[in-house]
Amino acid sequence: MAGETQRTSASARGTPEGVTVIGCGFVADLYMRSLRTFPQIQVLGAFDHDAQRMAAFCAHWSIPALPDMGAALATGGLILNLTNPTSHADVIRASLEAGRHVFSEKPMVLDLDTAKSLRALAGERRVQLATAPSSVLGEAAQTLGHALRNGLPGTPRLIYAELDDGFIPQAPVEAWISESGAPWPFADEFRTGCTLEHAGYYLSWLIAHFGAVTRVVTATAEVIPAKRGLKDCAPDVSVAMLYFASGPVARLTCSIAAPHDHRLRIVGDDGVLQVDKAWDNAAPVRHRKRIRIRRRLLESPVAKRIRLPGPTHPHLPRKGAAAMNFALGPAEMLEAIRARRPSRLAGDYALHLTEVTLACQKTGVHEMTTSCEKMKPMPWAC
Repeated sequence: MAGETQRTSASARGTPEGVTVIGCGFVADLYMRSLRTFPQIQVLGAFDHDAQRMAAFCAHWSIPALPDMGAALATGGLILNLTNPTSHADVIRASLEAGRHVFSEKPMVLDLDTAKSLRALAGERRVQLATAPSSVLGEAAQTLGHALRNGLPGTPRLIYAELDDGFIPQAPVEAWISESGAPWPFADEFRTGCTLEHAGYYLSWLIAHFGAVTRVVTATAEVIPAKRGLKDCAPDVSVAMLYFASGPVARLTCSIAAPHDHRLRIVGDDGVLQVDKAWDNAAPVRHRKRIRIRRRLLESPVAKRIRLPGPTHPHLPRKGAAAMNFALGPAEMLEAIRARRPSRLAGDYALHLTEVTLACQKTGVHEMTTSCEKMKPMPWAC
């Protein structure tokens, strides 16, 4: 009885006791494996409209299968929206209307008006709406921020961010199966597009460290037609120029055609900061000073690795193409809710990240209508 009273009072305060998964597809397994690194977080159950998929997922992870959406929203947990992108808006809206805090897989939604209306609804219901990716809270991204705050590599001027994933339509995508048996949803991926799916991995870092983007100038193309026989696919290459209010200009490239390249280079007055792996929380952050040797100007061939002084967060081994802890965002959000503070990945940040991501998907000149402040670093990265 005392335990029941405690759970009821926690729910009444709007403080979730755990997480509830909605959507049991490919990415849900990555979240579940990551959540195991946070033993204090309880998974209260999962729901998927595909009963067979839900049963396999819940059996694999030994968690309750929830009979319907109403039951999922009644758990009292933080909602993890891991559905396909076309379902994100409906799931988020239903969750917010039920008074639930929501952490959504990226892209949060597929149009800006919907994003703004959901942001407003979250405010009305006094709950938080946050968005992936979580890698901005990871060791590599936080080490990069630490280096920038400590003056490396001098005043940032130009940023090159690459998110090229190789010629994916020729990859054996039918053989990509998740831990509980879910196929990689290549049709959804090709139709949503590599930009909406992947731009956030570096956009989140750049917005966190440099603040708001004021203008995005984008060019896109579909250079590989009829991928796996599919029509109506999104652009498979995009090049976006991002103009930050704080000064730097960034070029972000996304593709599923060019050879794999996930480098991030920040060029400053005194040298270059570089990270080579966007999808590795433990990727080294290196600084190369700019030097003059006789009549030549070059970046030093010897790079200094930047390290944080103490322990950071739980890490996961490489799984497929990535070595990322997908639960860093939900864990931070739960902590924020308990502390009655805004989550780093919610509010104005989530809305602005969504607007910039959408602008990177569409050819044209886009003046941003949203804004956000720089992100507060994680305590272990200060």
